[in-house]
Amino acid sequence: MTPTMLRQLWSLIETTQANLLLKLDDATLVQWLLKQYNQGRALNHDEIHLLSDYLNNRVSLIRDLAQQRC
Repeated sequence: MTPTMLRQLWSLIETTQANLLLKLDDATLVQWLLKQYNQGRALNHDEIHLLSDYLNNRVSLIRDLAQQRC
């Protein structure tokens, strides 16, 4: 995963409404973030898998950050 991809992903997370991040279950949250991130980008299968693993490993952090914004 490139530094640019990481920055774009965390920018997406930071600009998404905190309530949305908190109300989705883990699997739906990861899929929603992947879908949003993938819009306008041509990610290959390996990149999607890498992003999915990355997000799954950071769901708790994403929720903690969203909770702080509420």
